[in-house]
Amino acid sequence: MLTRRTALARSAQVALMLGGLGLLPRAAMAAYPTAAFEAKSLADLLKVLGAGAPVESKDVTVTAPDIAENGAVVPVGASTTLPGAKRLLILVEKNPSVLSAAFDVSDFVEPAFTTRVKMGQSSNVIAVALMNDGKVLFAQKEVKVTLGGCGG
Repeated sequence: MLTRRTALARSAQVALMLGGLGLLPRAAMAAYPTAAFEAKSLADLLKVLGAGAPVESKDVTVTAPDIAENGAVVPVGASTTLPGAKRLLILVEKNPSVLSAAFDVSDFVEPAFTTRVKMGQSSNVIAVALMNDGKVLFAQKEVKVTLGGCGG
């Protein structure tokens, strides 16, 4: 018969094993460079990530509405048709922190992601693909944010 004391002891053992294997969320979050989320421009971000100069490409796609009625939840996406992408980034140029989302890609993952971001004002949304061969490709789209959905 399983007592509460035995159950708690086994739970503690499992937590210690997961911690020893590095499978707890805190250890996983510490692996990403936090300075990337503090970058104020595309150039600063690429410098932090150790990437080269970006080149505009038709093989990278950014999806976003032309006009966002609510700047608190703007649906945006990034994708690429090129093989060999290792990371996709979604940037909002005029936000206090330019990096809004980062997605690591492997050969087993389709490089196409969507999310929602907060935009305080009208700005360019930029999708950046960091490739395995060191190339940095991007696409951008202007998104106009209306206050209260009143146009403009």
